[in-house]
Amino acid sequence: MPVRKGSTILVADDDDSLRRVLEFQLREEGYEVLSVAEGLEALNVFTGREVDCLITDLRMPGLTGLELLRRVSAIRGETPVIVITAYGDVETAVEAMRAGAFDYVTKPFNRDQILMTVEKALVFGQTVSENRQLRRLVHERFRLENVVGTSARMQRVLELVERVSRSDVTVLITGESGTGKEIIAKGIHFSGARSSRPFIVVNCAAIPETLIESELFGYKRGSFTGASADAKGKFEEASAGTIFLDEVSAMPTTLQSKLLRVLQEQEITRIGESAPRKVDVRIIAAT
Repeated sequence: MPVRKGSTILVADDDDSLRRVLEFQLREEGYEVLSVAEGLEALNVFTGREVDCLITDLRMPGLTGLELLRRVSAIRGETPVIVITAYGDVETAVEAMRAGAFDYVTKPFNRDQILMTVEKALVFGQTVSENRQLRRLVHERFRLENVVGTSARMQRVLELVERVSRSDVTVLITGESGTGKEIIAKGIHFSGARSSRPFIVVNCAAIPETLIESELFGYKRGSFTGASADAKGKFEEASAGTIFLDEVSAMPTTLQSKLLRVLQEQEITRIGESAPRKVDVRIIAAT
């Protein structure tokens, strides 16, 4: 059963008989099929229509399948592309995978094989599209211009936050509980250069003192009872993004020197390890 009934599949192949077989098999499954014999024609159709998946032969006269793949990926990178290759031409198929193809099938292929590959490609395409839409919505939701504040004092705060978001400095936000410190932290993150990267929230007051070090810095397998596998900490999970340490004043004093090392050296050391690990993370704290 198709992922989405009526999904549009564009087929590009100069082999008329193979193309007709693919058309029949895909339409039988409920897909809408657009069929062309040349790469340039496929590119024209792709730019003018909403296409959910492209199936293309690698070897076609004029615009090759590989060049078609590259141009399609540049236009709408989330659209999955399945390439068809002849037996013995797997090296070219691997090159297509490196160029961004979702998968390849080798001639001769059977009905179940191609339909299963299309199904997986559509699931992948939907997931990528939904994730991009979600990131866009989150980004817009927490941009500074969407943080409501009408008082002169709040406007001054937002102006300061906007300036801070342009840099990568460490930030400490102070205020009473319920005054929106996390919203301000998100505003800084989602208005800055790291907006597409992780935003990790850690409530220091909610984590027991015996667990907070392993939670933040991670641990090596066997370093303590129950450490059955290596584990990343929150600083590593926030790689290239931002970590928000809420209620940072509740952090045990024994951890302050380790936090200082992160601030100064951008390094953490997992429990049970001696060698430090580099991290690239912005720190925003609140108290």
